[in-house]
Amino acid sequence: MLAALQFAAFFLSLCCVLRFLASGEGQLAATISIVVKTSLLYAIMVTGCLWERDVFGRYLFARPFFWEDVGSMAVLALHSAYLAALFSQHVEVRYQMFIALAAYAAYVINATQFLLKFRAARRHPRAGPPDRGVAWARQE
Repeated sequence: MLAALQFAAFFLSLCCVLRFLASGEGQLAATISIVVKTSLLYAIMVTGCLWERDVFGRYLFARPFFWEDVGSMAVLALHSAYLAALFSQHVEVRYQMFIALAAYAAYVINATQFLLKFRAARRHPRAGPPDRGVAWARQE
């Protein structure tokens, strides 16, 4: 349910950001929508880490989701860069919105990775114990 809520927030926020960039109107709505979308992203990352720990025995970078987690870190970094730009007030609002658009593009790519992985897993379930990932990053 959190993923669906985040996608709805993403779509609404994307519309607000594009409206602001096209017309210069709705800056507050765009800013609030990005902060809400980013908050939902942080929440879904925490719940995703807990799920990954339950299923694969580690919070992040389990072998089956390694590249998706790498992508998630990039998405988090871009969303966090937007927040840093917003709160530092050293970046012009228009450029803040471009950072948000870059974060959203990364989000779409990363969400697509996850959806494809889950779809493939449903079609071809694997037997046997879950992959516990590489030893150097194991969280005991």
